[in-house]
Amino acid sequence: MQANGAGGGQQQQQQPPQGPVGPELGCLSAQNGEASAGTAASDQLAHANGLLPSANSGGGSPSGLSVNNGVPAAGVPGPASAELGGGGGSALKKKKRLSQSDEDVIRLIGQHLHSLGLNQTVDLLMQESGCRLEHPSATKFRNHVMEGEWDKAENDLNELKALVHSPHAIVRMKFLLLQQKYLEYLEDGKVLEALQVLRCELTPLKYNTERIHVLSGYLMCSHAEDLRAKAEWEGKGTASRSKLLDKLQTYLPPSVMLPPRRLQNLLRQAVELQRDRCLYHNTKLDSNLDSVSLLIDHVCSRGLRSVCGALYVLPCLGIMRKQFPCYTQQILTEHCNEVWFCKFSNDGTKLATGSKDTTVIIWQVDPDTHQLKLLKTLEGHAYGVSYIAWSPDDNYLVACGPDDCSELWLWNVQTGELRTKMSQSHEDSLTSVAWNPDGKRFVTGGQRGQFYQCDLDGNLLDSWEGVRVQCLWCLSDGKTVLASDTHQRIRGYNFEDLTDRNIVQEDHPIMSFTISKNGRLALLNVATQGVHLWDLQDRVLVRKYQGVTQGFYTIHSCFGGHNEDFIASGSEDHKVYIWHKRSELPIAELTGHTRTVNCVSWNPQIPSMMASASDDGTVRIWGPAPFVDNQDIEEECSSMDS
Repeated sequence: MQANGAGGGQQQQQQPPQGPVGPELGCLSAQNGEASAGTAASDQLAHANGLLPSANSGGGSPSGLSVNNGVPAAGVPGPASAELGGGGGSALKKKKRLSQSDEDVIRLIGQHLHSLGLNQTVDLLMQESGCRLEHPSATKFRNHVMEGEWDKAENDLNELKALVHSPHAIVRMKFLLLQQKYLEYLEDGKVLEALQVLRCELTPLKYNTERIHVLSGYLMCSHAEDLRAKAEWEGKGTASRSKLLDKLQTYLPPSVMLPPRRLQNLLRQAVELQRDRCLYHNTKLDSNLDSVSLLIDHVCSRGLRSVCGALYVLPCLGIMRKQFPCYTQQILTEHCNEVWFCKFSNDGTKLATGSKDTTVIIWQVDPDTHQLKLLKTLEGHAYGVSYIAWSPDDNYLVACGPDDCSELWLWNVQTGELRTKMSQSHEDSLTSVAWNPDGKRFVTGGQRGQFYQCDLDGNLLDSWEGVRVQCLWCLSDGKTVLASDTHQRIRGYNFEDLTDRNIVQEDHPIMSFTISKNGRLALLNVATQGVHLWDLQDRVLVRKYQGVTQGFYTIHSCFGGHNEDFIASGSEDHKVYIWHKRSELPIAELTGHTRTVNCVSWNPQIPSMMASASDDGTVRIWGPAPFVDNQDIEEECSSMDS
């Protein structure tokens, strides 16, 4: 190998290394790659590349190390080292001391390479960098644990005691070691040895006596399979010992031994954070790093484009194009008057739409094409249909009318038959309904001071007087009903102990609200204010979303997308607005309707499908934009720029 500009092309004689790379990953012969005194220039160059010639290589290249990750081995001509001076015999310049972050990165890389079995590469990396993968005592401890040499591992713990911050950690670590030792003795049929460990080693620790009682019960296991099943243990071998080592590592400072799979965990956290910050990501979260590229940042979109009257964000890498409902896929025109409400079934296979034309139409969603076709028409709602609620099992559907409607219809979706037509009084106003999670009861009410709980036959079970209800929702506990009223608030009503409490207080009328699946967040449409997001647990206003035009019409918004990361709402300016839950500004404005959009429903099982109902008499089905060739996109963008 020639140094920077060394003349004549003469190849210098290889010298044996000053000392072999030690068996422990933490043992180093030089710091930061600095050559030892008296080493020949060729050895210095080889050391700088992180490659040590073997002692029996003679004058040629070392066996098995001709190339390492693209770096030529000693004795093989290669690129000139940037650290060498102009003369062929000049010594290496002293390397700049590595920063703490650089050392951390090298250790993380070393740990990952070690997990891949590239131990020789790790040795060379540590020697050239002058870093130490882990403390020598930790390396011994690791090896003894993996080899099942429990007495030696216990002795290693004594060496590590001074390096562990908490004295209790050593006791816990010893307990875990002895537990593994005990189980392996039992599996091998060495009952007396196992009993000795239990009585004379585990019990004197006076730690986790409850667990010791459980361990003693394993003495009664008749065979190894029974032991593994009862102990929920993988059995003697690499799998259980690796799992044990992962637990033991949590008690050691990272300066002594890195946490398990630290680099993979950091990369996974980075990927998840990028996805979490992406305003357009609408795919199921996958923690598997093999499903993403680590070479580029996560990006879902980078521009705007108008297609068929829909303004949406132009996708990058095809992610948004495949998953985001921003394009009109279908227009349903079977209603002959204003469409006031729409709601997908819980299983996502059907859509119900209610109209001023006195009908409810049930639509079937094709699972392959995502096209909708008319399934059933439910007629006879004299005042029109302004609200619809699916039962938890999707077998029934309740339909309500506007303010002057005193009737409620309970339909069997499978047969299309009316099961119950309920009316307590002609003075009633039954404008809202919500199902109890058990599917056997529902609550209903309106703005004339009545609030009922009924069974499937319309029989009155309970009532709450003096509550002018605007909208209702049953929580998952099966006891609490949330109701927005004319006092600009949402209160919780418990029908079991007959208590109520204030949860949300707004300054303007709450026209409608919906609750997230986990019951934590409430999405409100507030008169003249727009869409507000509330945290029901902390009882605080989280965010006010901008853009939507909301007067005193009742507009229904919704959560949607994977993990309910998105929010969609209709608007009096004829648009559908979409926000990311964390962003106040809309990420998409969908146009196409010609009058007020009264309701938006996001398919709970198909995150790329959304429906909107409008006073223009149509229901629009929104889905992913059709595939557009990248070249077409670039040409269109160029034409738009010009």
